[in-house]
Order: sequence, then structure tokens, then C-alpha cells
Amino acid sequence: MQQVVLMEPGRFSIREVALPELAPGEARVKIHRVGVCGSDLHAFRGVQPFLDYPRVLGHELSGDVVEIAADAGGVQIGDRVAVEPYLNCGSCRACRLNRPNCCENLQVLGVHCDGGMGEYLTIPARFLHPSGTLSYDQLALVETLGIGAHAVQRGQVASDEWAVVVGVGPIGLGATQFALAEGANVIVVDVNPERLTFIRQFGVEYTINAQEEDVTEAISELTGGELAHVVLDATGNA
Repeated sequence: MQQVVLMEPGRFSIREVALPELAPGEARVKIHRVGVCGSDLHAFRGVQPFLDYPRVLGHELSGDVVEIAADAGGVQIGDRVAVEPYLNCGSCRACRLNRPNCCENLQVLGVHCDGGMGEYLTIPARFLHPSGTLSYDQLALVETLGIGAHAVQRGQVASDEWAVVVGVGPIGLGATQFALAEGANVIVVDVNPERLTFIRQFGVEYTINAQEEDVTEAISELTGGELAHVVLDATGNA
């Protein structure tokens, strides 16, 4: 099969590699869509601190299951799937406590190990999520949208609360949508006027340009002095 490899900052190459043998519990996925994340751009520019070269990028993935090991449960050949790219070990203390994001041996596809920018990906079947309704394009967005969904869930955003989303790049867009779905009154804060204009078409009534307004005063005015019940920071800005 062919893979696209980031050999070094700024230089991709195509290589031919043999299909790996399926290990117990694994499935093989024919990749149909690969999203491009900000972390991929950082890798291309040479400023991704967790990545070694050469590396096959790609962690926002969708495809079809084409082969499964005998003991790979949860999927069948022909399933259209989204790929969960956070490969926890399942056996360390954090995993045993059902905190896989804190796995001591966590590997992220396309960062710590080779990702899905190739014809096929071989991966434990437990990281595949089948859907009979979503398209390949939609399934490739599941990982990205899942971050915003998780934030809204963790923040316990509730109906009629004031929720402030700071930063509406792709992750902030998702957080905004899931907060709106919970019935919250969403205020979006950004420094990019084009993003603030863009987000209004998705049902956001309140936007604040942090370069032009005092954010605290603007939020206080909108909320009748209560300020925000929940703040979702999606800027990535320390």
C-alpha cells in the first residue's frame, strides 16, 4: 500500500509499504477521508513538540472495515467507521479507572505513531465506531466534534444558562453547537471579525470582539451582571 510520509518539516514523500499482519483484536480499514488538523500544520512547520520524523500524519479519519481478526469484536467487514485516534493501553491504572485520556502509555495516531494518511490503517477494533447513516465526510469530523461535545458535557452546560465560548476555530465551532443544543444562551468571544460573522449563521446571537470591547463588561451587560455560568476556552492560547 501507499502512504504519505512527512519526512521532515516542509517535505512530504510517498512510500510503498507492505500491509501488516493483523494482530489479535485488530481490524484493517480502507481510508476514505483524512482531516487536516492544526497539529498537522504544526508538524509540517516543525513546531509540533511531540512528533518525531519521519511520520505518517492523519488522525481525523473515516473509512471501511475490509478485514478483521477472528477475535475483533464490535465491527464487521463492510462497516463504515470513524476512527478514534487516542490509543490507550487498556491495562495501566488510569485505564483500569476508566480514565483512558490519562493512560500512562497513550499513543496518538499521526503524532506518537503513524496515522492514517495512506490507503489502509491497521488498528485495534475497539477504536472503530461504525455508523449506518453518516457519510465519510461526517465520520472524519467525529473526532473534532467530539472534543466540543466532551467539553460541554464536562462543563454541565444547561438550558438557559449563559455559556461563553472563547475562540471559534474548529473546536470552538463544535463547542458552540453542542452548547446551543443544550439550550444555553451562547456568547462567542474571538479576535477575528470574520469568524464572529461566520458563527452568527449557526444560531449565535451574541458575539464579542475582544480586540474592540472590554470582554468582562460586555458579558456583564448581556447577562444582567451575572457573568457566565460556564466558560469554554477553545483558544489554545496560554
